[in-house]
Amino acid sequence: MNLPFQKYQGAGNDFIIIDNRARQYDHLDVARLCHPKFGIGADGLMLLQNTEGFDFEMVYYNSDGNISSMCGNGGRCIVDFAKGLNLFEDRTVFKAIDGRHDANWSKTMVELQMQNVPNVETLVGAYELNTGSPHYVIFEKAIEGMDIVSMARAIRYNETYKSEGINVNFAEILGSNSLKVRTYERGVEDETLSCGTGVAACAIAYSIAAGLGDGMHTIYISTPGGNLKVKFNKQNRLFTDVWLIGPATKVYDGQIQI
Repeated sequence: MNLPFQKYQGAGNDFIIIDNRARQYDHLDVARLCHPKFGIGADGLMLLQNTEGFDFEMVYYNSDGNISSMCGNGGRCIVDFAKGLNLFEDRTVFKAIDGRHDANWSKTMVELQMQNVPNVETLVGAYELNTGSPHYVIFEKAIEGMDIVSMARAIRYNETYKSEGINVNFAEILGSNSLKVRTYERGVEDETLSCGTGVAACAIAYSIAAGLGDGMHTIYISTPGGNLKVKFNKQNRLFTDVWLIGPATKVYDGQIQI
């Protein structure tokens, strides 16, 4: 049978998105579909499904075929996909693995509300926090020329994190409220062009590292795949009203035989 899909990218983070409201695609070979040689090729795959009390449900798989924690760029992309299915007007509420997400849609931008972050752990030279997915954030200089994959794997596979895994981010401060970020993602097990929950983690960690006061802040993020913004309300080390903002672009419609 032929499987219809849409290919999306959000700041270079690419996804296969499938309308599974009829539940006919519950047992896909996700790893093969995401494989760049034997399938379509993507950082992850999402199923859009019906669920009570929400406009839709987002079910997200990493490219290794395993169900994943929340994906911020994927969340923005599936909002645009759902808009194409006429599931909402310009605002939507959907369910993901970490719970409820609100989103605002426009032709050029999708604003996705992330979960609150109640705790940021300060480590030696790094920060650890969960923005829907677990993240490790290191601030460095001149990250563009760094071999972040080998450095990140040494952290992701150490005794502390090797069982559950952790995403590893390298952030460079470009100026006031401005960062450059590169991210190694568990499940993909490589650097991706951007990571939505990762840039949110870096923005929040920056607010602590830079000593920003309480109140609303907007942090501008440059990634290898494009530019994003993160807004949040900081109250000491409690972060609420966290929004990930950026473009979500449909690359093409397709079909693949399964």
